[in-house]
Amino acid sequence: MNLHLFIAKRYLFAKKSRNLINIISGISILGVSIGTMALIIILSVFNGLDSLIKSFYNTFDPDFKVTIAKGKVFSLDDEKIQKLIKLDEIAFYTEVLEENALIEYEKRQDIAKIKGVSDNFNKTSGIDSMIISGEYKLRTNKENYAILGWSVANNLAVNLNLLIPLKIWVPKRNAKPGIDASNAFNIKHIFPIGLFSVYQEEYDAEYIIVPLNFAQKLLEYTNEVSSLEIKSNQNIDNVTFQSKMENILGKDFIVKNRFQQHEFLFKIMKSEKWVIYLILTFILIIASFNLIGSLTMLIIDKKEDIITLQHLGANNSLIRKIFLFEGWFISLIGAALGLIFGAFISYLQKEFGIIEFPEYFIVRYYPVEMRIMDFVYVFFTVLLIGFFASWYPVRYITKKHLLI
Repeated sequence: MNLHLFIAKRYLFAKKSRNLINIISGISILGVSIGTMALIIILSVFNGLDSLIKSFYNTFDPDFKVTIAKGKVFSLDDEKIQKLIKLDEIAFYTEVLEENALIEYEKRQDIAKIKGVSDNFNKTSGIDSMIISGEYKLRTNKENYAILGWSVANNLAVNLNLLIPLKIWVPKRNAKPGIDASNAFNIKHIFPIGLFSVYQEEYDAEYIIVPLNFAQKLLEYTNEVSSLEIKSNQNIDNVTFQSKMENILGKDFIVKNRFQQHEFLFKIMKSEKWVIYLILTFILIIASFNLIGSLTMLIIDKKEDIITLQHLGANNSLIRKIFLFEGWFISLIGAALGLIFGAFISYLQKEFGIIEFPEYFIVRYYPVEMRIMDFVYVFFTVLLIGFFASWYPVRYITKKHLLI
């Protein structure tokens, strides 16, 4: 073992009387460990919330969504679209036609988005697993049915008794202004048969899912759709597949993966996590002032040892390394303890749900997800802070006051 490492270890671990320096060193280790533990726990909770929210969106959103670059709809007979849907990487695709509409139910009215989908919509989404009342069924041989978002149904006070239909109003495509407003709208009736909830207000308070042919007749389209929702086969490289689709479709169409469909939201969530990381890092920096004080007092306390080492031939570089590694040892111990206790508390929260949400939420307990890279980032962040916190007193105090 190098001499500076040996002496630094002796200063830290050797049996000594309990004096103020030892107490401050212990406080330094405690401060670093608490800050490290807090970082791990907070990051793990953010990871859990991130995965929870993504899971809700993933049950409704497709792997890929194809839309027209200009305009609202495109024809399924388009040569590029026909080439796209024949790709082997596609497991299922759903034809979708969306438009805003006025919904009326027993004199109650609300604005919602009509989402007409082909029969295999449950193959490209998890809609059938999100049904909270009624059933998932879009049509029979004689009747079309609607699946409503929970908040839409609540606003309209919808009853799933199949006795009272929804009345859907949509402006005619070529309507002309006139005295009789009813002539400017297409009106169709459809029975509500089920309610779904994604636990996200932008879906639950906005969407009504209907059969595609019903939506096309209502909106005066024949073979046009507003998007294609695609579920890719397993064990394929989605990045490569997206690039392949973009090459086939060219600039006339836009292809979005799951992240890009809610890019702003996911970026905000990621930014919040790292903002919290930076805030807690600043708290760690403040806690490191204990380390500066501990090393400063240790250097003063070991003045005679320093003089003795100088008489034995030790140069200034060796003496500085002793106290620099003393500070690093404190940071290393604090980081290790913080990581261990942070992981332990996170594990307890994950397995036993110690801390609950203060009010009703989708889940009862705070979700936790530990990720190895968070441990790596936190560990090296603590060591870096420990280095600079040790470097200042070692570099300046030894130079100005002790190394004469």
